[in-house]
Parts: sequence; C-alpha cells; structure tokens
Amino acid sequence: MWGAFGWGTLAASSLVIGAIIALLFRIGLRVIGLIMAFGAGVLISAVAFDLVEEAFGMSPGHGWVIAGIFAGCAVFFGGDWLIDRSGGSERKDAQGRQQSGSSLAIVLGSVLDGVPESMVIGLTIFQGGGVGAAYLIAVFISNLPESISSTSGLVASGWKKARVLWMWIAIALVSGLSSLAGYVLFQHSSPDVVAFVLAFAAGAILTMLANTMMPEAYDDGGKWVGVATTIGFAVAFTIHVLD
Repeated sequence: MWGAFGWGTLAASSLVIGAIIALLFRIGLRVIGLIMAFGAGVLISAVAFDLVEEAFGMSPGHGWVIAGIFAGCAVFFGGDWLIDRSGGSERKDAQGRQQSGSSLAIVLGSVLDGVPESMVIGLTIFQGGGVGAAYLIAVFISNLPESISSTSGLVASGWKKARVLWMWIAIALVSGLSSLAGYVLFQHSSPDVVAFVLAFAAGAILTMLANTMMPEAYDDGGKWVGVATTIGFAVAFTIHVLD
C-alpha cells in the first residue's frame, strides 16, 4: 500500500527538481515554452495509450469510457474556472504575471493539475501488482516543464525562493497521497468503475493541457512548440512500446 505513496511521490518529485533547476539557472522564455510543449506531448501520449486504451480494454462497452472522459473534463473545467476567478489563472506563466493573483489559488491550481494523474499511479499498482513504467515516466517528465515555468514566473513576481520550493515539496507529497488514495479507494471496484476512473483522469488531463499548459507553451515558444510537442509524444510512445 505504501508503495503506491512512494511511487506517486517519486513521479511528482520532478516538480521539486524542476523548481531547483529554475532557481539555479536562468532559462529563457522560448526554451521554457518548448520544454512545456515537450511535456504536453508526453501527456497526450500517456492519455491515449496508458489511460484511454487501458480503460477501453477493461470495459466491454463504450459508455463508461466516454462518461469518464466527459466527467473528468467537467470536473477539471469547473475547478479550474473557480481557481481562475480566485486569482490562479496565471499559475503556469513564466513571465511573472502571478503577481496579480492569489497565493492560495495558485497552490490549489497546481494541486488540481496533478491529482488526476497521481491517482492513476496507485490504481494501476493495485490492478497490475506493479507500477506502469511508461505512465510513471510520462508523469515524471511532464512535471518538469510545469514546475520550471511556474517557478520562473513565481520568482519573477516576487515570491521568495524558499517559499516556492516548499510549495512544490508540499504538492509532491499531496500527489503521493493521491496515489495512495487511488490504491485504497478502488480495491473492490468493478472493471467498469476502474475504466471510468482511468477515463476520468484522461478527460481531466486533456482539459488541463488545452486550458493551461499548451496556451502558455505557445505564448512563450511560438510555432516551434508544435515540433516539441510531437517529439514529446514520440518519446512517450516509444517508452510505452518498450515497456
């Protein structure tokens, strides 16, 4: 059981690593945008091959999968809308626009971004007896650009470096607890329910990508983000095939 917490925390530890990189090195906005685009491509691949495909294989009908995708989309959209209204809309911005937002909303927004993918880690450990390497690596890689971008923006907006670092440590621990919850809560669930949860995470992640991560990537990286996204997708797909 505690292995689920450990693996979830490990996958989220790249948030802390990304923050340290951003605090130690000055990274240009274009580079940050391209890194974010690469992470988006990685997550798109994870959604397609590690979540939706897996969910479809578990449920004999299409209903649970489709319902899960739209439910995940609706829940993330609603939560993101509330957080935006509370001042967390620029949480991934690398240029420092977080200054006009709410500290609590920024933290809650970052947690909202990471919880769905973390719960899946614990769920897959229970289902398969071990963590899916491809999905774990995909989450780890995709967290890096998010953390680098957000950290750069938070420091530029006036946040103290120690405060930023502790925020990411706390979010990594919350992600570990989310993975533990995914392991514990669905132990006696039917394949249809598990398929719904996997599809729910897929819908939430896709909505997050379209609403927050990819627009910020394009703003900073320009048209080359399309190439970086494709490379990220190809790398994650290769890992999936080799897993």
